Amino acid sequence: MKALAAFALAAAFAGCGEGAKGVMPKKKGPSFRVAPIVRADVVRTVEATGTVTPRNSSKGIPVGAQVNGKLIKLYADYNSVVTNGQVVAIIDPLVYEANYKSSLAQLHANEANVEVRKASLRSAEAELVLARKTYDRKKSLVDRNAAPVADLDSATEALERAEAAVASAKAGLAAAEASVEQSRATADKAKTDLGYCTIVSPVDGVVIDRKVEEGETVVSSMNAVPVLTIAEDLRTVWVEATIPEADIGNVKVGQPVTFTADAYRRKFAGVVKQVRRAATTTNNVVTFPVIIEADNPDEMLFPGMTATLSIETARAEDVVTVAAAAFRFRPKDEDLERVAGEVPRGRKLWLKPLKEGDPLECVPVSEGVSDDSFTEIVCDGVAALEGREAVVGYQTAATVKQDEASNPFMPKFPSRNKNKGTAPEPKKKS
Repeated sequence: MKALAAFALAAAFAGCGEGAKGVMPKKKGPSFRVAPIVRADVVRTVEATGTVTPRNSSKGIPVGAQVNGKLIKLYADYNSVVTNGQVVAIIDPLVYEANYKSSLAQLHANEANVEVRKASLRSAEAELVLARKTYDRKKSLVDRNAAPVADLDSATEALERAEAAVASAKAGLAAAEASVEQSRATADKAKTDLGYCTIVSPVDGVVIDRKVEEGETVVSSMNAVPVLTIAEDLRTVWVEATIPEADIGNVKVGQPVTFTADAYRRKFAGVVKQVRRAATTTNNVVTFPVIIEADNPDEMLFPGMTATLSIETARAEDVVTVAAAAFRFRPKDEDLERVAGEVPRGRKLWLKPLKEGDPLECVPVSEGVSDDSFTEIVCDGVAALEGREAVVGYQTAATVKQDEASNPFMPKFPSRNKNKGTAPEPKKKS
């Protein structure tokens, strides 16, 4: 009896096992991988890196000496705020003051010489008038045979000497006047050099570098070390970015830009100010400089900081979108044969059938704005596609969803990067 009971119990457990297999068969997974068609905002961006620079000069404005001499006073140091025309340094002016006074004295002497030359000219002109009258009288007497011809010859000679004297006096006056102009130019130069002893700021800005100390001798030349380097008004800065040639065609002046700096956990906003055409080739990669102008609140951004930029090149708001992979899907031949009617050429979306077992639906569409993950759908009656599902590929295993949930290394459907550029999150259907 015990053996019979044990056999019956074993048979019962075996029956339960077979019944479980019959009640819980392994579910077959879907044949397609799909992506929802939703209404959202799509923003296309160009990502790049750049360097924060002062406006109008990538390395600041160098303020140097235009004359040689000892620097006797500095009125600005690192981080000093200066204004246009403010005195920032003084070079010893003693030598230049002496040169100016000397040139000024020479100018006055030459001006006095002009007056002397004018007096000489007036005297010569008076002598000429007398010589001409004498000549006229002598000629009249000779014509009446009342005076010898020798008297006329003497009068003629005297007249010619008087005319030559007038011409010489005029030339002397012209030379004296030219000397005055030359002396005036020399005096102006000496005065200018004296003025250069006072170094002033050419712009409103902040001193970011200083190369000399008080008491040092500065030299004026093209390669001379500047006294100070000034960044022009850091309340507004430039970011100089390098854009590859593949993306430069989409970048235009006026486009909005967001960027971050490693020093701060926040985003800054700016606009594209210049798209320069000076290409640079590095390791066979061609890039173009793009200048972004941005406000610098509280002057947080320093020249030289590295910025990570996102340039918004296109935007489509509240449009019907789908994963970009849906435009790359191509059905197998057996699925194409089941499609009713002729398959249109060009861009198309393949929609998951509404009923299980029905063939795929084909909708001719065009691509609008894309951010590489999601793409705007452009077609007639696009609103009717909202809420449908587009096919992005074939499902090859019945347990992919379970594996995706348990295996972190399985590929997953792409989602928007909240930290990328200015792209917003897709809107959910209400």
